[in-house]
Amino acid sequence: MTTAPSTPTDEAPKPPAPAPAKSAWAGLRPLVLRLHFYAGVLVAPFLLVAALTGLLYAASFQAEKIVYDHELTVPVGDRKLPVSEQVAAAREARPEGTVSAVRPSPEADATTRVMLSGIPGVDPDHTLAVFVDPYTAKVRGELEQYGSSGALPLRTWIDEFHRDLHLGEPGRLYSEFAASWLWVIAGGGVVLWFSRRRALRKLRGTDGRRRTLALHGGVGVWVAAGFVFLSATGLTWSTYAGANIGELRTSLGQETPSVSAAAAGEHAGHGAAGGTAGDAAHGAGLDKVLAAARAEGLGDPVEIVPPADEKSAYVVRQIQRSWPEKQDSVAVDPASGEVTDVLRFDDYPVLAKLTRWGIDLHTGSLFGLVNQIALMALALTLILLILWGYRMWWQRGRGSAFGRPIPRGAWQQVPPYVLVPLLAAIAVLGYFVPLLGIPLAAFLAVDIVLGEVAHRRGRRTYGSGTAAR
Repeated sequence: MTTAPSTPTDEAPKPPAPAPAKSAWAGLRPLVLRLHFYAGVLVAPFLLVAALTGLLYAASFQAEKIVYDHELTVPVGDRKLPVSEQVAAAREARPEGTVSAVRPSPEADATTRVMLSGIPGVDPDHTLAVFVDPYTAKVRGELEQYGSSGALPLRTWIDEFHRDLHLGEPGRLYSEFAASWLWVIAGGGVVLWFSRRRALRKLRGTDGRRRTLALHGGVGVWVAAGFVFLSATGLTWSTYAGANIGELRTSLGQETPSVSAAAAGEHAGHGAAGGTAGDAAHGAGLDKVLAAARAEGLGDPVEIVPPADEKSAYVVRQIQRSWPEKQDSVAVDPASGEVTDVLRFDDYPVLAKLTRWGIDLHTGSLFGLVNQIALMALALTLILLILWGYRMWWQRGRGSAFGRPIPRGAWQQVPPYVLVPLLAAIAVLGYFVPLLGIPLAAFLAVDIVLGEVAHRRGRRTYGSGTAAR
């Protein structure tokens, strides 16, 4: 019986080397890809509507100037009449209702606006603006007006179309839903784009789905910051997320302050009331009130709000939303014409200033025409990205299969030390942005149920091989 020669120690077979540990990103990427894919497919119709209506709104500022040129502008005269005379002319033409605010002519060729509330046939949330020639006191027309920006019928219609599709409060859910998901889709796309190998990002020399992907990803990366900004600022005045943001600002002491409109002194209650505020014979009168505001440095454009009741003061506030913003305001005693309170924009809390700037930049007011062109460019880009995204979905199919989906089960590949904090962060975020959190939770629940059904039928397949992008 012979024995096999022993193998020298240095020639013994070495155990197989352990497989390299998978990085956290390698497990997280399929999850980000799946989220980006399905969010893009399902949310894109809402984003498309928001982009199209937002494009119209950005263009409405210039369209408004053209359509309502007769009401907005006048030939330049020699001397502007006192504001009280202009308001008296408006009241003669429209004696019904009450004067809710007056916007004196801010430029040499601009009309004065006298806003009336309580006019029959006018939306209770709107006012009727009577346009008066500041040089002759002739009424040049009247139009329904909405909001602090003074939107006239054309811009108001487009604004409401963009905000709620003219469906009222239920319609606002669409725009909040789109804003809640836009930053998620944009951020996920950026992460996916930079995680690809540089060679796969090239556009030149590609065709088919790779070319569409290069266009979609390359353009998306350049404008992603703009989309995140639009999403964040759009949420600040949304129904649910906006309320949560407002509560957070209040708890931090960062809410927008307002000037005290309480009349001071022993003469309180003897000034002008809201319905007769435009008559200089009552109390200090508009001219003296405006002069007091000018003495405090409030330059044009300004808005004069008459006293709400016998114990209130006039409020004069600057309404310039273009850069640099003019948002100072003063309260003026209606009896004596003396300033009783002053609030400067410089004294606003930081978050109040950021909110004001963000909203004005979002609506195209902050930098005027340049701002509006930039918003139109963003809207057009978003439309293109959506179309390219759906084209990629089509091209992803094989044969007659339309839009082959990303395989489920990606979350199982995420390491627990990444998954647990991620779920906690999503839960907190979902609480503050419910139209992000609730649909995401619903999607996960449906996805898990469908996965279990497929598993019971023996057809569930997980894997990252088809998750490459």
